[in-house]
Amino acid sequence: MSDEAIVFGLHAVRTLLQQHPQKASLLILQKGREDARVAEVTKLAQAAGVRIAHRDAGELDRLAAGDRHQGVCVQIKSAGVLGEGALDELLDKTSTPLLLILDGVQDPHNLGACLRTADAVGVTAVIVPRDRAAGLSPVVRKVASGAAETVPLIQVVNLARTLRWLKDRQVWIVGTDDEAPKTIYQTDLKGPLAIVLGAEGPGLRRLTKENCDALVGIPMKGVVESLNVSVATGVVLYEALRQRS
Repeated sequence: MSDEAIVFGLHAVRTLLQQHPQKASLLILQKGREDARVAEVTKLAQAAGVRIAHRDAGELDRLAAGDRHQGVCVQIKSAGVLGEGALDELLDKTSTPLLLILDGVQDPHNLGACLRTADAVGVTAVIVPRDRAAGLSPVVRKVASGAAETVPLIQVVNLARTLRWLKDRQVWIVGTDDEAPKTIYQTDLKGPLAIVLGAEGPGLRRLTKENCDALVGIPMKGVVESLNVSVATGVVLYEALRQRS
């Protein structure tokens, strides 16, 4: 069942109106804000038959939860976060799924960036725990720049149980770990695959590690000990894409 959500920011709104105009129900513009970029999103909305309203800056601040909206918000029809049952349906539709699992990523900017990369690589779905992890907020949608509307985001109650269930579905589980003996470049990332990354700092939780089929590392040649989780996601997903291509 769909519900209403807000996408804000010029780039995110423009991308949504270009790629998924059917999901937009109302474009909300800040009163008195007129420039070329606002005119562009206005034309896109008009061409798609999307209603347009002008509101005070305070109303847009409220819709964007105080984040930087740049004078534009769009109300959309969204499927929102999916439950565990949706994962079964998605796996039934593809013989070689590529899943991204984020273990305890709480920063919405990181989740949004991961969704954006997942869309670019063609990830089947992104899986996150229901508790102690970022959900599908307006900030996530803004950072994702439209990817939150294309990549299914699935919340699960028990991540370790979900990993075991994926194994029963013949999905190979590969987790990232700084101390892993092999790197992503020495690991087969073809076939049905789930890539698991942990939050920046603590990394993967113990039970998550124990339920991975293999642990791999990203080579680090400088003094920096680890990468931001969204950067690490890009590195690993694009290596998987390279191998699978």
